[in-house]
Amino acid sequence: MAETKIRARKATALLKEDHQKVKKLYRDYEKLEDEEADEKSEIFRKIQKELEVHAQIEEEIFYPAIEEGGEEEAGELIKEAHEEHRVVKTLLEELSGMTPGDEDFDAKLKVCMENTLHHAEEEESEIFQLFDKLEKDTRDLVSEQLAERKRELMPDVE
Repeated sequence: MAETKIRARKATALLKEDHQKVKKLYRDYEKLEDEEADEKSEIFRKIQKELEVHAQIEEEIFYPAIEEGGEEEAGELIKEAHEEHRVVKTLLEELSGMTPGDEDFDAKLKVCMENTLHHAEEEESEIFQLFDKLEKDTRDLVSEQLAERKRELMPDVE
């Protein structure tokens, strides 16, 4: 009997879905009033978790595959992506020590989201194209590994 294997979603589709999820969470956050601090805190925790897991799976699986793909521009794009992740992680760490009622919280979260959205746009327009140039077997393997790792890090999702 032949073994049936369920094909994982394409890695770039999974990552793009993450980008859309974070954008929606931030839009939801922006709609809240200052006195809705509990709701703001809850949305921030979701944004933080999404971004932390997203960065982790990219750094562990996606970026190394892109670099190993051998495209000339890959190295520089991945270095820049790592630096953008570092900036966002720093902002998230600072925000996690604050509450939405703190004077600078909203401004700091806005800067974090601007950095995140800029990074997502660059990733989708430049790095994703490098992924599409990889061999099909490599793309399939990376897609499976990415989905599996995300399930490990976020077992309560999907």
